[in-house]
Amino acid sequence: MYNIKLLNKIAKIGLDEFDAAKYVAKDDIENPDAIMVRSAVMHDMEFSPELLAIARCGAGVNNIPVDKCAEQGIVVFNTPGANANGVKELAIAALLLAARDIVGGVAYANSLTENVAKTVEKGKSQFAGSELRGKTLGVIGLGAIGGMVANAAATLGMNVIGYDPYITIEAAWRLSHTITKASSYEEIFRKCDYISLHVPATPETKNMICSDSIAMMKGGVKIINLSRADLVCADDIKTAIADGKVGRYVTDFPTEETINFPGIVTIPHLGASTAESEDNCAVMAAHELIDFIENGNITFSVNYPSVQMPRSGEHRLVVLHKNIPNMISTVTGVISAEGINIENMANRSKGDYAAMLIDTNSLVSADNLEKIKAVDGVIRVISL
Repeated sequence: MYNIKLLNKIAKIGLDEFDAAKYVAKDDIENPDAIMVRSAVMHDMEFSPELLAIARCGAGVNNIPVDKCAEQGIVVFNTPGANANGVKELAIAALLLAARDIVGGVAYANSLTENVAKTVEKGKSQFAGSELRGKTLGVIGLGAIGGMVANAAATLGMNVIGYDPYITIEAAWRLSHTITKASSYEEIFRKCDYISLHVPATPETKNMICSDSIAMMKGGVKIINLSRADLVCADDIKTAIADGKVGRYVTDFPTEETINFPGIVTIPHLGASTAESEDNCAVMAAHELIDFIENGNITFSVNYPSVQMPRSGEHRLVVLHKNIPNMISTVTGVISAEGINIENMANRSKGDYAAMLIDTNSLVSADNLEKIKAVDGVIRVISL
């Protein structure tokens, strides 16, 4: 029986994916085999030796100590694309909120107490905006969400320019032929009336929108940030709004610095807060955990490489290790020395870490499992 600890409320449709004969999924498990989490902060948590994996029901993993988990042989999964449609729809709403002062207009209308219809007609001009059609949108990051935003904006009649130095072939195929490829971030900054950010928060992307990048932009540019607060320097965006350089900033990540500031629209992190997104993320996370726990297959991990292999033997070893020379020959040598034939194997690496799947028709002995664990650079060995 495998124990799955729930750190947040997880959609029932996802929990139903676990076979009740094999899994127990609840929030009061002390030494779990795996954890499912949404927003709970895990950086101060101590992990038991039994913990094999953590699945984040969402794309961002800022709440998880990813590097610490890699060092302990804990595979961290996320669910890219599962909430993409929900975020895309909010991005379209954010474009409209940036183009027209809908938030200010609603607050104004709700403040009226008498002669409402007549007063509205007199006061509405102060909330007038512009249409999206014909304007140029720059999309930074063309993955699952950014690509959908780019395509949707194009159908609204916007001229869309996209930039993503890490775009995959699959993501490129999903883009409308009307999307223009930019050659750099700077091209997006200089050409666009609207800029929408769809990149992860990393040391390289932190404060990518700052005084230097804003200085390259058109006057009155509107900026949409549904990714992470750290992408935008709050002090610099407020200065740019006060100076009129930035027309409006819409963010799904409010902070003390950005709330209640004229020209900034703060949304309370609603990007993936739809029933459909929560269901999709929960189901995808459950499938990732099940396939890893039962087969050792790794899909959409943020700290270990993706590696999958159909079962071709009665037994499978999963070896998580440092990405250093001679690991394959050393590990397989220990198995061969026992007279066990390797039916199939796969090895993939990602940065400093790698994962090896080995299928055999004979069970590797406990003594030889210990020998593999003792190999310099091996982090974890799982026998399935």
